[in-house]
Amino acid sequence: MPYRLRSKVEIENLATKFSCWQRFGGNLSGNTKSAEEPEASSVGYGASIDGTGMSASQGNNLGWQWYTDPRLETLGFRGIFPSNTTPPLVEADKETSEQNYLQWRLEKGVAEGSTEIPKGEAVPLEYNLTGLNAISFDKGCYVGQEFIARTHHRGVIRKRLLPLKFVNESGKEMEQKVAPGSEVVYTSSDKKVGTVTTALGCRGLGLLRLEEAFKGSRILSIRGQEDVKVEAIRPDWWPAEWFPEHQQHTVAA
Repeated sequence: MPYRLRSKVEIENLATKFSCWQRFGGNLSGNTKSAEEPEASSVGYGASIDGTGMSASQGNNLGWQWYTDPRLETLGFRGIFPSNTTPPLVEADKETSEQNYLQWRLEKGVAEGSTEIPKGEAVPLEYNLTGLNAISFDKGCYVGQEFIARTHHRGVIRKRLLPLKFVNESGKEMEQKVAPGSEVVYTSSDKKVGTVTTALGCRGLGLLRLEEAFKGSRILSIRGQEDVKVEAIRPDWWPAEWFPEHQQHTVAA
């Protein structure tokens, strides 16, 4: 079978004409399903439902529409709309800063982009991409497939990307005190547990060893900043087999 590996394309920058929007929040997450809010999956500047998503990429005569974020339902809906208009279902008094969405995403433990998922360095399974509809174990060969498949089927991932909260001794949130690249350590022994990969305000993401991150009453802090304590959070969307106690049981069995 012949394959066409290259073709000439023209790329046009439409950043000034279109904007990417995200609808998120407590009333759109958790148990909210696309079927329970059908208008959010189909509404746009056209009455037809665009199941192929062509309108979002090409702006055809179906209009521009909202689509469930393919990674996690808790992230809400996203869509591409003309920059000179306010998308449907967006209330004027509910529009907020992009920073608030970034914090929402960090709280859920979802990284995106090459800044948060370093190219050539990140191990997809450690960045939880199997739970974000980003990896297929059914398709044919691809670069890195053997390593990824072998690690996945062994079922033991010792490090994972976790949501982090930065607080002081009394548990009060500490803003803008931690930078990406900071090391997370046991406060008592200074033993390294992992590294902060992303930080925003009092929240962040960190690649930590699971067994040590959730080990009893051990207190975590930032190396060189002992006054900044680190709380590692278990995302509620994680499957049970990702947790350390399940992995230990699997290995023992």
